[in-house]
Amino acid sequence: MEYNKEMKNRLKRIEGQIKGVLGMIEQGKDCKSVITQLTAARNAMNSTIAVIVSANLEHCVRESIEKGEQTDQHVKEAVHLLVKSR
Repeated sequence: MEYNKEMKNRLKRIEGQIKGVLGMIEQGKDCKSVITQLTAARNAMNSTIAVIVSANLEHCVRESIEKGEQTDQHVKEAVHLLVKSR
């Protein structure tokens, strides 16, 4: 599977969020503000994980179909990755 520009951009935005949180900590911002930003970064990370897993699943299923193979194992692995990431 090839990681596309959208995935990389999502990760760069998350990196920016984390740098922003570090800046907030250095500025002595209150706990509630820091946690709010960390939660936003975590949600963005969870969303990115879902995008990557779904793209990988699509890629693997297409390959299996082209080869005439079963696809159920790919689905099970994708579900396992999503559950593990939570």
